[in-house]
Amino acid sequence: MTDDLKIYLRSTPILNFDAKEVQDYAAKNSGRSGDPKVKAVALYYAVRDQIRYDPYKFDLTVHGLCASTTIRDRRAWCVPKAALLAACCRFMEIPARLGFADVKNHLSTARMRNTMQSSVFYWHGYTSIYLEGKWVKATPAFNIELCEKFQLIPLEFDGENDSIYHSFDLVGNRHMEYLRFRGEFDDIPINRMKETFDQHYGDFSPDMQEADFDAEVNIETAGKK
Repeated sequence: MTDDLKIYLRSTPILNFDAKEVQDYAAKNSGRSGDPKVKAVALYYAVRDQIRYDPYKFDLTVHGLCASTTIRDRRAWCVPKAALLAACCRFMEIPARLGFADVKNHLSTARMRNTMQSSVFYWHGYTSIYLEGKWVKATPAFNIELCEKFQLIPLEFDGENDSIYHSFDLVGNRHMEYLRFRGEFDDIPINRMKETFDQHYGDFSPDMQEADFDAEVNIETAGKK
């Protein structure tokens, strides 16, 4: 392991694989293979489908973002899900970091659109994993049940090719557009994210405290079946 990769193997207050629940989760869901690629793929699917996507779990603090909190809550928005995957990979001695991009997301609900007053999701998170000598992007945000409700092809990951969002859904409607890549980091740049969110969204956290994303999704997708 080269010195420049060692930073992507350390535990941090957010990527806290020193916590027993993170270690247990990684060990349980990484499979029995000794191949890092096989382990990373298994962890990707565990985080994608066992942790439900919920943008109303937005908490831009170390506690709200850390891997152990996400495991306990079993639901999270894209950034803590990516952080959990990175933490699990690091525990399995696979270098991992956090990547971010601004995207135009067409998967949302009426309440979300009204609250955010925007279809742009700034600092959308994914995990970048170092496998077989190269960095590969993996995006575990949307669990398979959510994809099925919105008629999206679930995003797959093979450990060899970048896995970011498909541009269109099953019937050809625009799904997600990448507007700007913000780079990849050894940890979550909370302060930079706060500046962007304050600029574009203001304080919308009070509007989300009683929100039920699953119920809103059911309403939003009722006509799709």
